[in-house]
Amino acid sequence: MSARSLCCSPENIQKAKRALIRCSLTQKALADELEVTRQPVGKFFTGRPVDRNLFVQICDRLDLEWEEIVAEPASEPEVSQDNSIDIDAIVQTVRQKIKPGIQERCGTMRVLDMTQPIGLNEIYTSVNILEKITGRQRLGIDELLQQCTSEDFDRFGLSRITQKRIPGLEAVENYPKLMILGKPGAGKTTFLKYLAIQCIEGKFQANRVPIFITLKDFAEATNKPGLLEYITENAMNHVFETDSILDRQFIASIQDVITQGKALILLDGLDEVREEDNSYVLKNIREFSERFWNNQFVITCRIAAREYTFEKFTEVEIADFDEEQITTFTTNWFQGKGVKAETFIKYLKENNRIKQLAASPLLLTLLCLAFEESGDFPANRSELYKEGLDALLKKWDAKRGIQRDLIYKKLSIHRKEDLLSKIALTTFEQGDYFFKQKTAEQYIIDYIRNLPAANTDEEELQIDSEEIFCSIEHHHGLVVARAKGIYSFSHLTFHEYFTAREFIIVKQSSETSLQSLVKHITEKRWREVFLLAVGMSPNADCLLLLIKKKVDLLLASDEKLQQYLMWVNQKSISVEVPYKLAAVRAFYFARARVRSRFLSRSLARSLTRSRSLARAIARALDLARALDLARAIDIDLARDLARDLSLDSDFKKVQQQLQEQVPKRDSENEIFKQWWKANSQAWTDKLRVVMIKYRTTYHDWQFSDGQKELLNQYYNANKFLVDCLNSDCYVSREVRQQIEDTLLLPIAEIKQRHQQSEIPI
Repeated sequence: MSARSLCCSPENIQKAKRALIRCSLTQKALADELEVTRQPVGKFFTGRPVDRNLFVQICDRLDLEWEEIVAEPASEPEVSQDNSIDIDAIVQTVRQKIKPGIQERCGTMRVLDMTQPIGLNEIYTSVNILEKITGRQRLGIDELLQQCTSEDFDRFGLSRITQKRIPGLEAVENYPKLMILGKPGAGKTTFLKYLAIQCIEGKFQANRVPIFITLKDFAEATNKPGLLEYITENAMNHVFETDSILDRQFIASIQDVITQGKALILLDGLDEVREEDNSYVLKNIREFSERFWNNQFVITCRIAAREYTFEKFTEVEIADFDEEQITTFTTNWFQGKGVKAETFIKYLKENNRIKQLAASPLLLTLLCLAFEESGDFPANRSELYKEGLDALLKKWDAKRGIQRDLIYKKLSIHRKEDLLSKIALTTFEQGDYFFKQKTAEQYIIDYIRNLPAANTDEEELQIDSEEIFCSIEHHHGLVVARAKGIYSFSHLTFHEYFTAREFIIVKQSSETSLQSLVKHITEKRWREVFLLAVGMSPNADCLLLLIKKKVDLLLASDEKLQQYLMWVNQKSISVEVPYKLAAVRAFYFARARVRSRFLSRSLARSLTRSRSLARAIARALDLARALDLARAIDIDLARDLARDLSLDSDFKKVQQQLQEQVPKRDSENEIFKQWWKANSQAWTDKLRVVMIKYRTTYHDWQFSDGQKELLNQYYNANKFLVDCLNSDCYVSREVRQQIEDTLLLPIAEIKQRHQQSEIPI
């Protein structure tokens, strides 16, 4: 047992429990007082090892002498070293013998739906290490929020890493005993395999013998051998062409290498060990690493699975991929294939939500597999995200034959998805991108208490909620610690996906649930949730019609804005063009609104800058805005407008005359001020007359600031509605036609059309 861990002796457990009662405490109350979770306190009272400092604190609180109740540590055997042997020669001999086995075992990788293994050196991308564990930062939520952009928290992804990172090989060189923690799919096993290959090829620590052990296999080995025995047997299994005499010599050589401290011991997947084997494996690692302390050790483990401490080991965290690593990985992946890495990177940069997932090596592999099939990402992003979630929830362990202990028997994978959906919606509605562990555990309690045969005891529910939360973090990596006791979803993409799933899958697209979703239609941060909800709906008719109704109501109570929509409709009807009327309405709506807004600005402010630049910008904005929604509805109209819309020569001539009347600001600023004071009203009136004469799309509406804001919301909401309609969703032809036909129409016109067609509003 490590000096950092102590356990209560069996004969003193009852004494400790009596002391708990004497102090009028429960295990939960004791944990709360000591500001720790319930789990280590529970371990104390069952005789399992807990951190030394916590052990002493518990005893102090219970008025017990810790020295009297602690279990005696087992005596440790000493290993003598024979300094007369030529250890360097033995190392080289052993390296030569095990090289084929190491190359065969560690030289390839195969994950998810790969059809065949791929050479490690063909795909490997150097990892980076964080020397400070992210989840142990002592930061508040406000401090974490300062690290993110205010709009959509994109910095959860690539740009979020602000602390110093060092190369993985450098970390191994710096720390003789290293515990590498990381999220599921972060590349921990791949890194250990890379270390083994680099070592056996003489490129890293060529004076050592690499020994790669999968701890799950060690734990499940027949007859439960000790770690030294297992290492020698495992090495023998990967040495070719041996006989019995050579076997004995080889075993002796392996033991000499370890005894003399010449081994690079790589212990992979501590988190993958079954609960019933955990104590056995931990005991063996502690005893082995203390007995053969002068070897180099590297252990990997999932970041949330750490319930133990190895005294001499330094704990570090494997960092997410940055943009350079993503580029390197994809360049290696697509080498020699029909799809080019440059194309993948281009598409990735154009889709920030998908780009966030690429920070995980596992999910980046999934993206490469999906992109390789068609040269594009799936049009329906909800299906892509579901595949990524399936990889984390199911495939990643299943493909490697790992069976996790089902912490809470009533909570299947589907139930976990439902629970995550509930947490996602609750936190997203509140704008809580970060949430405290206690808050999440309360959400879990509220959920599991309603399951069949659920425990009704509050203390037991609290214990269950802690274990479930740890399971979601540890097994699946869907929630991650951002600071001590503060969590978020691993990617904003998954937060949004589970939020949409709550509306569509859990609440089965009920009208009440969809109404509660639609009320957020004008909020920018909900845009991705809407797109995902539309994409995952078996039939999006109801949701799209509710969005349409909500958008129409934005201007319903303002008579002047309704008149504006009537004017837009009349303008579109007055022209004979072979385009969709909704697209023509979109053009007139945007063009007239932008022109009106431009003319209502303070011209003096515009003229304090370069007038030619201001005109160019205004003209470009005018045309771009006018084409935006029109393009989404009818691409032919947008293309023709872009080609044909230009100021005619008469208008340019009059515009030039008006411009020449204004004194140049480059000379005397006072002259301009005096001129503007005397002539601004008359000059502005002339400009307005010219605009009305030459630009038939202009009308002097003189909207208030509040009306301008409403118009902006209305325009953006209609544009977004069309984006939803044009996304990869299932919507009936009738509903699609109904929405397109009534876009940008006044309420009275919409009602009239619905009455004529006998379609309810």
